[in-house]
Amino acid sequence: MKKITATRRQVLATGILGATSAMLPNISFAATSWDMPSAYGAGNFISKAYAAFAEDVKTRTNGEIAITLHPGGSLYKGSDILRAVREGQVPMGGRFLGAHSKQVPMLGLDTIPFLATNREQSRKLYDVSRAAVDAALSEIDLKLLFAPVWPPQGLFSKKPVNTVEDMKGVKFRAYDSSTTRLANLMGAVPTKTEASEIAQAFSTGVAESMMASGAIGLWQKIWDYADHYYEVNAWLPKSGVVVNADAWNGLDAASQKAMVGAAAAAEASVWDEMENQNAGYIKTMKENGMKVEAPSAELLSGLTRIGEQMTGEWVDAAGDAGAKVIAAYRGA
Repeated sequence: MKKITATRRQVLATGILGATSAMLPNISFAATSWDMPSAYGAGNFISKAYAAFAEDVKTRTNGEIAITLHPGGSLYKGSDILRAVREGQVPMGGRFLGAHSKQVPMLGLDTIPFLATNREQSRKLYDVSRAAVDAALSEIDLKLLFAPVWPPQGLFSKKPVNTVEDMKGVKFRAYDSSTTRLANLMGAVPTKTEASEIAQAFSTGVAESMMASGAIGLWQKIWDYADHYYEVNAWLPKSGVVVNADAWNGLDAASQKAMVGAAAAAEASVWDEMENQNAGYIKTMKENGMKVEAPSAELLSGLTRIGEQMTGEWVDAAGDAGAKVIAAYRGA
């Protein structure tokens, strides 16, 4: 397998890419053993898709490539995964891409509120934007293998929310630039919280509301801290399985083909599973006492107006490539 160049080793050692030499491992990608960090727990359906992909790669390569999944932030916490893959500390990883939209605007496309609000629309948006996302990732030495989709994002809240105005001053869990902007436009107070810290944030009053899927609600047993879940279907975000460019280029053609095939199979399976999982999450939240409701017309109207504003802001940030993606999506 292709090794990291001496020049790149020197860059890493001097800390130019954001890490000190004392923190860096002895980097050498083994052709038969790859580590894959992920932020989400092993029982999550996205993590299960990662595990199925790893097993399929092993099968398709006759055991020549073995991928070891490290879920739950056990190897790197979520905010460090993309950097770790980019810098070559690990050859691949699973990461929520929208969290990096401030640095790479194209990665925030699928977290624009109310642009794509169901599976069909989300898939259409993904299909028309895949080449642009690939191009954006290639500029930071990464390759996208596949993108599992999360269920629609709903509004969790400790108190009833009937209009956008009801969000004024409410502490709102934010995890990227898009959710921070959403909080600001709603008049809420953004509080940065990683996925693994949600329960603690709600229990201590650091957060009082958030946009998240039922998967997060179930994982964090959010019914212990919040009473309301509004099915606003704000967006369907995607995680991404990304590979370090040097690691990818070091694979032979047969191994690359096997990995691409496993990625396609895993992606198709997880998109199908998403809807089944979402129905189960909603059912479980109801059984545990959460009030699961459709949003009022006033709330939905206010949120939709915010979404239109944020779409325009995203196009301004993403430039011509972003404008072309939105035009292609709306014209598809």
